Amino acid sequence: MRSARNGMILAAAVAIGACATAAAPVSTSPAAMQAPANASSGAAASTAASGSYLAADAVDMFAVMPPAPRAGEAQYENDRRIFRDTRALEGTARWKMAADDADLSTPNLLKHFSCSMGIELTPQQAPRMVAMLQKATRDASRVAGKAKDYYKRDRPFFIDNGPLCVDRSTVAGSYDYPSGHTTAGWSWALVLAQVAPEHANAIFARGRAIGDSRIVCGMHNASAVSAARLATSATLDLVMVTPEYQADLAAARAELSALRASPHATPDPARCEQEVALEKIP
Repeated sequence: MRSARNGMILAAAVAIGACATAAAPVSTSPAAMQAPANASSGAAASTAASGSYLAADAVDMFAVMPPAPRAGEAQYENDRRIFRDTRALEGTARWKMAADDADLSTPNLLKHFSCSMGIELTPQQAPRMVAMLQKATRDASRVAGKAKDYYKRDRPFFIDNGPLCVDRSTVAGSYDYPSGHTTAGWSWALVLAQVAPEHANAIFARGRAIGDSRIVCGMHNASAVSAARLATSATLDLVMVTPEYQADLAAARAELSALRASPHATPDPARCEQEVALEKIP
């Protein structure tokens, strides 16, 4: 079933956990009509226990994201044009980067951001930072997953033929709108930019490129990538003001500072130089 596959795709970077819902304003959005809110005085404790910063209904995706484009609309046709045009990147270095970006395992996400951070890290070296990244991404992924299952928009390769940078079986049964990979990449970028603000510009550029890679790869439409960034930014805005996140952020900064002060591996300058150039394509 596609809904089950959606959960697998969005869990590529984190395991999505259940959390209790908190009281919410009355809404007439489809999301509100699908599931009534349940008030709970222990919502904060429940979210912390489940590995999330926010209650399940903290973000109303219908109030944040525009609806998925439909056939006949200008954005729908623009998505098709972008998919066809970017097929010309097949076999290029940017194509290979898109294939590499498709791996959202935690070790690979750390590698994706190593050039922008100026340090090579493993999950074992930075457990506090990794845990915070996973929790924040879990909150954003929950919003994206609900939207995917609501809009059920087909991926671009179902509409137009063209080469893909990874096998289509990797997303079998999963929908297009919004992009789960973009959600993870942008979540990591937003959090890492706070952990290492002196590297924020480079981190944002790399996070944006992970979303762009889904367009290059042919896995997502451009509008799905844009919607994911919008929903993720809205979700992380709420995440970042929670006391739990602020405490985790302080711990992650201290952890990274200690790692930088001790002997550590740095990324290959030649690889980083090429990465920066590829981030500007398309």
